[in-house]
Amino acid sequence: MCGRFAQINTPEKIAQEFDVLQTTMDFEPSYNVAPSNDVAVVIYDHHKGVKKLGTMRWGLIPNWAKDKSVGYKMINSRSESLTEKPSFQIPFTRKRCLIPASGFYEWKKQDNRKIPFYFHLKNREIFGFAGIFDKWISSEGKNIFSCSIITTSANELVKEVHHRMPVILSKQSENIWLDNSRYDKNELLSFLKSYEPNEMQTYQVSPFVNSPQNNSVECIKPL
Repeated sequence: MCGRFAQINTPEKIAQEFDVLQTTMDFEPSYNVAPSNDVAVVIYDHHKGVKKLGTMRWGLIPNWAKDKSVGYKMINSRSESLTEKPSFQIPFTRKRCLIPASGFYEWKKQDNRKIPFYFHLKNREIFGFAGIFDKWISSEGKNIFSCSIITTSANELVKEVHHRMPVILSKQSENIWLDNSRYDKNELLSFLKSYEPNEMQTYQVSPFVNSPQNNSVECIKPL
């Protein structure tokens, strides 16, 4: 799974990385993004032909949900279930997004402890998780956009710590993934594989990151 990650770049740098022409957001970079936080998200408006950078709540709230608390259970969506579970089927078909990240955390169980590790890419300062999103309307009539990070089986590097990992899209597949005007199930599913382990790095970090209240560069410093 992916229960915590880092978005430490400015909106300007994220926009530049993903060729975003329209930005509708104002957010502070975070070293310790936690479920229910607002996160930066890239979508493609095929009517206007532009990519947009905005914010959404992390934790998918299906449009038919009775309560937004269900989002805490849907911070991740398994790639194997996207075409089966009602919560994921429609978003996978026409509500796909990129969730920019600088790296992500996983915890290794050792004796009675959970040891945090930070994973990032060697040659890409910013990359995009494959994501899906939906719009939920509260009882007060407020629109809440929320998203989920798609996960897959861990590669050889990550599996030393955890058996699942977030799907990191290649640069070549990002635009196809974002274009919700097209839908080729087999093509899209082919993108949802574990990232090449030789292009990633990891190191142990301090338990400081264990608390979502801690949000500083100390979170990603090697122990």
